[in-house]
Amino acid sequence: VFNLLRQRPLLIFAGSVLLLQLANAAMLPLMAGVVTTRSSQWAPVLIAACIIVPQAIVALTSPWVGRTAQQWGRRPLLLLGFAALAIRGLLFATVSDPYLLVAVQVFDGVTAAVFSVMIPLIVADVAFGSGHFNLAQGIVGTATGIGASLSTVLAGYVSDTFGSSVAFTGLAGVAAAGLAMIWFVMPETRRSAP
Repeated sequence: VFNLLRQRPLLIFAGSVLLLQLANAAMLPLMAGVVTTRSSQWAPVLIAACIIVPQAIVALTSPWVGRTAQQWGRRPLLLLGFAALAIRGLLFATVSDPYLLVAVQVFDGVTAAVFSVMIPLIVADVAFGSGHFNLAQGIVGTATGIGASLSTVLAGYVSDTFGSSVAFTGLAGVAAAGLAMIWFVMPETRRSAP
């Protein structure tokens, strides 16, 4: 157990997942508030589209993500997922057309596809042979919960105090910090073929 807790890649990955959730969890609720303010008549339809678009992208691209992770390794896809999240935050901060906001949700689909495949894959990489996959998954799950819990509280406060554009820019900055964490300190976890 303690050997697993000393696994640097697991702790770095858990930290990056915390940043991912800190940046991601508040984006859709904040954006829903913006859409409701700007286009109250079409808000329910637009928000529904903002939920469906990423799900469709996840369904279509997850198999590609899995295959590519085996070919390229995990890090390039993690970088792609964080970059898409940062771009999404910046676009939410600058785009005012409610209909274009639905198109921006394509980036949410990219991030969701990457991380829905990468989280169990990297946990399996790191925990391989230890017999503690569930513990490793729990560590990453705890980081997910902490990040998501703090995201809505902090982003909501920033949005109420400084406006939604500042909140979205801040969330994009958190995503950029996660990108930097993967770029500079996260090692590749893909095991080479025997």
